[in-house]
Amino acid sequence: MKTARLLLSSSLALFFMSLHVGEMTAQAADAVSLGPRPLFLVEDMEPGKLKEKLLQCQAEPARATDFSIGHRGASLQFPEHTKESYLAAARMGAGIIECDVTFTKDKALVCRHSQCDLHLTTDILSRPELAAKCSAPFSPASENGGKASVKCCASDLTLAEFKSLNGKMDGADSKANTIADYLRGTPGWRTDLYASKGTLMTHQESIALIDALGLKFTPELKSADVSMPYNGDYSQQNYANALIADYKAAGINPARVFPQSFNLDDVLYWIENEPEFGAQAVFLDGRYRGNSLDPADPNTFSPSMQSLADNGLRYIAPPIWMLLALDENGKIAPSAYAKEAKKAGLNIITWTLERSGSLTNGGGWYYRTVTDAIDSEGDVMTVLDVLAKEVGVVGVFSDWPATTTYYANCMGID
Repeated sequence: MKTARLLLSSSLALFFMSLHVGEMTAQAADAVSLGPRPLFLVEDMEPGKLKEKLLQCQAEPARATDFSIGHRGASLQFPEHTKESYLAAARMGAGIIECDVTFTKDKALVCRHSQCDLHLTTDILSRPELAAKCSAPFSPASENGGKASVKCCASDLTLAEFKSLNGKMDGADSKANTIADYLRGTPGWRTDLYASKGTLMTHQESIALIDALGLKFTPELKSADVSMPYNGDYSQQNYANALIADYKAAGINPARVFPQSFNLDDVLYWIENEPEFGAQAVFLDGRYRGNSLDPADPNTFSPSMQSLADNGLRYIAPPIWMLLALDENGKIAPSAYAKEAKKAGLNIITWTLERSGSLTNGGGWYYRTVTDAIDSEGDVMTVLDVLAKEVGVVGVFSDWPATTTYYANCMGID
C-alpha cells in the first residue's frame, strides 16, 4: 500500500511538473541568454581572425544548438543534476542535457553522477537521520591520520528519502575534522551563489522537464558501486533496460535520445537489443585509464576504431585531451585518435569544457596533451575551434553551456 501511494504521488508530481514546465518553455529554451562569460573569454584571446570573427557575433540573437551539451546541467555554478541546473543549461542554449543515471535502494532511477556521491553533492550529512544510513559514516581527518572520509550512496536510501535531500555544489574539504567544515569544500573557481536551492531529480522527472523544454537527452548509465546483480535479481541488463524503458513510457522519439556508458558492453547491448535507441548510443571512452590507450598511437586502440564501427557503434566520446595534440609548430591540432575515429566514420562527442578552473597555467587534466599551448582563459575558444573545424566533433559537453553555445551560434553550427 505504501509503495502504491508513493507511485501515485510520483505520477501526480510528474503531471503537475509537466504543466509548470510547459509555462517555462519559452523562457528557458526559446529565449536563450548567454550572459557575459563568452565575451569575457573572447576578449581574452590573442589577436587574430578567430577573435575578430567571434567578436562580430556579439550582437546576434542566441539560439539553442545540439553542439552545446549541458554536462550535468550547468554545473559550473549550479548544483549538478538538479532542476535548477538543467533549467540554467537550457537558458544557455544547450540543445542536449545530461542525466547521469544510478539507482536507489528500491531500484528507482535517479540523476546523480555517481551512485555514491551524496556526501559530496547533497546535504545528507546535515540530516542526521539520513546520514546514519550512509555506507560509511563520517570520519574526520584527525582520526585516521589522513583525509576525512565518508561514503553515502543513492542505494543507501529509498526513493522517498533521496527526494527529500537538497543538492549542493560538488565538493568537500578532505582536511576537515567536522562535518560542517567538510561541507565547506566548494572549489574556489566555482561558487555557492546559486546553491541555496537544489531540487534533486529522478530520471523520469528529468525526462519530463527536458521534454517540455523541447530539448534532447543524453542519459549516462553509471557503473554500480554495489555488487550486481543487486539484491540478487537486478542485473546489469535489467538496469540498462530500465533506462530505455523510461523513454519508451514517456513516448520519447528515440532520435532525441543519446544513451551513454563507459561500459562498452552496455552500448553493444543497446545496439543489439534496442536498435532504435542503440543507433545513437555513445561509448564514453575511458580506455586511457591505466595508460592502456595512447591517443598518439593507433596500435594501442583495442578494439580498433574500425572494429567499433563494424560492431554498430556510431558515436564515441573521449575526453578533450585525447582528441588534441601539438603540431611541429606547437599549435593545437587533431590527434591520431581523432583521425582514426573520423576515418572509421564515427561521430565524435567530447568532454568537458569549463571544468578546469583557470586556464592560465596550462588548463589541467582536460588539456594535458596541449598544455604548452594553453596560457589564457581565451584559449578555450581556440580549443573549441580546433575541435569543431579540424577534429569535426558533433557535440561538446560543458559545465557552462553558454560558452559552447556562443561559439556554435557564431559559426552557424546547429
